[in-house]
Amino acid sequence: MPAPYPAGVRLLPNAVTVIALSAGLSSVYFALGERFDMAVLAVGVAALCDALDGRLARLLDASTRIGAELDSLADLVSFGVSPALVLYVWQLQAWQIGSEGRFGWVVALTFTVCMALRLARFNTLLDEEDEYPFAKEFFVGVPAPAAALVAGIPLFASLHLGEGWWSAPVVVGVWMLVAAALMVSRLPTLSFKTVRVAPRLIAPLLVLVGLLAAVLVTAPFLTLAVVGLLYLGALPYTVYRYRWLSRHPEAWDVPGRERRAVVRAARSARRLGLRPPLRRRVAGRASEVAGRARGAVAGAVRRLGDDGPPPRRAPGPGPAAPPPDRNRLGLRRARRR
Repeated sequence: MPAPYPAGVRLLPNAVTVIALSAGLSSVYFALGERFDMAVLAVGVAALCDALDGRLARLLDASTRIGAELDSLADLVSFGVSPALVLYVWQLQAWQIGSEGRFGWVVALTFTVCMALRLARFNTLLDEEDEYPFAKEFFVGVPAPAAALVAGIPLFASLHLGEGWWSAPVVVGVWMLVAAALMVSRLPTLSFKTVRVAPRLIAPLLVLVGLLAAVLVTAPFLTLAVVGLLYLGALPYTVYRYRWLSRHPEAWDVPGRERRAVVRAARSARRLGLRPPLRRRVAGRASEVAGRARGAVAGAVRRLGDDGPPPRRAPGPGPAAPPPDRNRLGLRRARRR
């Protein structure tokens, strides 16, 4: 059966991944020349290519094992090695202990190792069965591009506002350690791959995208810093949403845009003092008992069909009929007359 696309077209997702790898590594080249604005731009190009290669692979039906491995390696270089080296060249090498700047290098290594661990865990979780049906809507820990965005907030602020307390080597190092800890944490973070937009919201969303593009062109570094802070601010809501879904099995199979009705119903039940929905264990136990009951009924019906219908009873004197009501008989005769 011929392939639906030519070989060159099916190779396009891997080519985009290689471009992302090259762009991420080029940021180190720009940082060595103290062109940190171009370094940020190179990492941004890598993030854009990383968002496109997976979708192109699914669209062209060109998903391969080598493509998945290449994507992980490109993410490690573009969002782990490159941001660590850029921030080290920018400020971390000035974080000295005595006469040597070793502590900044330790921070850069820690960030890179945490990125590698995060990607390895992500690849491992792909082969495991999800504990909850809604688990695909969340990541475990902060994903690689978002971690690079969060770690670069001090650099973005410095490029827009100039030097300040946010550009101190100690602040930059501690902030990188926070971003590294978020990567390897078990915090659920929102996956935008599963977000579905209602048709009535497409036009307002396109307007917001246009405004965001205009602001990004006008003040790119300030926009990146604000987006990173908004992402961090949304983490508590994401954790709350994950925990709420884990406690409400009735919302597991409901589409995301229709869960508001389930949330309102749960709030109304809480105000009225009604019992909360069954937890997963109780619901699973109840379904198990119900399954056993259905199996027993099906077995009885099957045996009944094999043995034939039960023998009929011989006709005999049944129960005596009640005597007729004379008052009703008199009324019927009167009506006939």
